[in-house]
Amino acid sequence: MWSLETFGRVRLSRHFYMRDFLYSEIGNFHRIQNIPENPDLAIENGRQLCEHLLDPLEETFGRIAIRSGYRSPDLNRYGNENKLNCARNDANYGHHIWDRGDPAQRGAGTSLVIPWFADQYAQGRDWRDLAWWIHDHLPFSDLWFFPKLCAMNLSWRADPRRLIASYIAPKGTLLAQGDDPPESLAVRRARYVDFPAFRGIAYPSGS
Repeated sequence: MWSLETFGRVRLSRHFYMRDFLYSEIGNFHRIQNIPENPDLAIENGRQLCEHLLDPLEETFGRIAIRSGYRSPDLNRYGNENKLNCARNDANYGHHIWDRGDPAQRGAGTSLVIPWFADQYAQGRDWRDLAWWIHDHLPFSDLWFFPKLCAMNLSWRADPRRLIASYIAPKGTLLAQGDDPPESLAVRRARYVDFPAFRGIAYPSGS
């Protein structure tokens, strides 16, 4: 039997623990517990998210800020029914809800901000520069951008969709599931030529 304390201490990857994804403003304010129904599945999918997507981001750009991570089905349902910026539960399987869904939906996601890029975005940088960097470097499934701080929803799935969309102008779908990028690799690389080296942070041996 998992205790909440033990569950929060589970290390998902080099840089992240389960506790990093459990805080919820909605849950805190409305006193709704944010505890998985299937902790083992939440850990399994969360580990994939962290190892394949979040660790590389942190090791390239420095600290990333998690805005909204795991949501229990009850918490997410409450947020959706009360218009608190939560999608329907069935739309969040494999994203904020890590421990539900059929095998094709198996996955995990989070909302996050990359401060390194948020500073440049505030000066007018195009969100698509970061979108194409992620496309060319990480095995993501779904990627959505938002105007405040150039925050994003980023998810890993066992069966990735490779979808990129944005609420920042130009709004809409940048890359639909199954489509090839509209820009060549050379053009995409020119967008992010000044980005830090991929996983360029060095760590002491054995850390």
